[in-house]
Amino acid sequence: MTRRSVSNIKRLLVAGGCGFIGSRFVRSMLERAEWRVINLDKLTYAGNLENLKGIVEGDHYRFVRGDIGDRTFVDELYDKERPTAVVNFAAESHVDRSILDPAPFFETNTIGVQVLLEGARKHGVERFLQVSTDEVYGDVEKMEPCDEEHRLAPSSPYAASKASADHLTLSYKRTYGLPVLIVRSCNNYGPYQFPEKLIPFMIGNVMRGEDLPLYGDGMQRREWIFVEDCVDAICRVLERGEDGEIYNISTEDEHTNLAVIDLLCKLMADEASMNVASLRNRIQFIGDRPGHDRRYATRAKKIREKLTWNPLVTFEVGLRKTIRWYLTNHEWVESVTSGAYRDYYDAVYVRSWG
Repeated sequence: MTRRSVSNIKRLLVAGGCGFIGSRFVRSMLERAEWRVINLDKLTYAGNLENLKGIVEGDHYRFVRGDIGDRTFVDELYDKERPTAVVNFAAESHVDRSILDPAPFFETNTIGVQVLLEGARKHGVERFLQVSTDEVYGDVEKMEPCDEEHRLAPSSPYAASKASADHLTLSYKRTYGLPVLIVRSCNNYGPYQFPEKLIPFMIGNVMRGEDLPLYGDGMQRREWIFVEDCVDAICRVLERGEDGEIYNISTEDEHTNLAVIDLLCKLMADEASMNVASLRNRIQFIGDRPGHDRRYATRAKKIREKLTWNPLVTFEVGLRKTIRWYLTNHEWVESVTSGAYRDYYDAVYVRSWG
C-alpha cells in the first residue's frame, strides 16, 4: 500500500454533511484554513441545516442540496467543483426503518455510493473515504471482537446495504485504481443526533414523561463513541490513512442496552432534578425487532497504532454532555420531531413488532 499525503488538498466534497456525524465533520474541517468544503445533502428527515447553524457560505464553504443517487446532478457537481477528496456520510441509517421499508436503503446506501464512486473515478479524485459501520460484521455474540479482516455477515437490510457499499468501494480500488479508504465505526452519540436513535430517543421520552421502551431483554451489547472522538478518527484517516485500507473506529468499551438506559436514568435524574427510581420504573420491555443482533464488537488496533488515535471521552462523561445539550436545546428537538416522526414512533414503539 502507498501512503498519500493530502496536505495539498483544497477542495473537499462532503456527502451527507448536514447529518449528525457529517455536520460535526464539516465543522472540524472548516477549522483547517486550507480546505474548501462543498457540503452535498438531500436534507431528508435526519439532515438539518440547523446542525450547521452559524456557518456562512463563502470562499471556504458551499452548501448544495441534492441526491447522491442523481447521476446527472452528481456528475455536473464533480465537473463544477473539481473536488480532490470525497468523504461520504450520506446514508439511510436506522435499522428499524430498513426493516419496514428496505428499498430506500439500497437506493441511497448502495446505488448512491456507486454514483459517487463513478464520479470520483471520472474526475480524478485523489482520495475517496466511505463511512461505514460495525454492523457489516454482523452478530458476534460468541466470537472475539472483529478486526478489519473479519468476514462480513450483515443481518439487517441496513447493514447489507452498507456492506454492499464497502464491496463497491474496494472494487473501484482494485479495478480502476481509485484511491479509497473505509472507516467502520461503532455506535455514535452526542449533540444533534436525530431522536430515532437509542440515546436521544430515551432522553426525549424522559423529558416528555413517556415510557422507555426497550427491545427484548435489553441484553444486546454495543460499543459507544462520543461523536467528536469519531470525527477526530475520520479526520486522521482522511489525512494520513493508507490507500486501500479499512479502519475500525471503536472504544472497545461494551455496554448492554439496559445498562445504557440505567445510566441515562441516573444522569437525567442528576441533571434535571428527577427521581431516578421513578425513571427506571418507566423502562418497558417490548417485543424484539426481527433479526436483532445480540452483540457488535470490534478491535481498533490498526487506527490506534498506525494513526496514533485514541478516544478521549469516557462513556459516562460523554453521556452527561449529551444529556445537558438536549436539556438546553428544546427548540432543536421540537423542530426535528414532526408529526411524521410521531407517526413512525407510534408504528414501531407503541404497536412494536407484535
